Amino acid sequence: MRCIINGEMIDLPAHIRTVAQLLHHFHIHEKIAIVEINMEIIPKAHYGHKQIADGDRIEIVHFVGGG
Repeated sequence: MRCIINGEMIDLPAHIRTVAQLLHHFHIHEKIAIVEINMEIIPKAHYGHKQIADGDRIEIVHFVGGG
């Protein structure tokens, strides 16, 4: 499956089907991430079952600590 993630076309492994799996793949903790798919912000409660489709435009914003 190919998706545009943060403006870059990326080939994802076949086992990645949900937002939660996508975040896990990129080692991003769900609690510090906001995900938008095709200009729709996905509620965190839906990460486990929200499906990702070929060609989706995904934006991932995650927060990091520091000063």
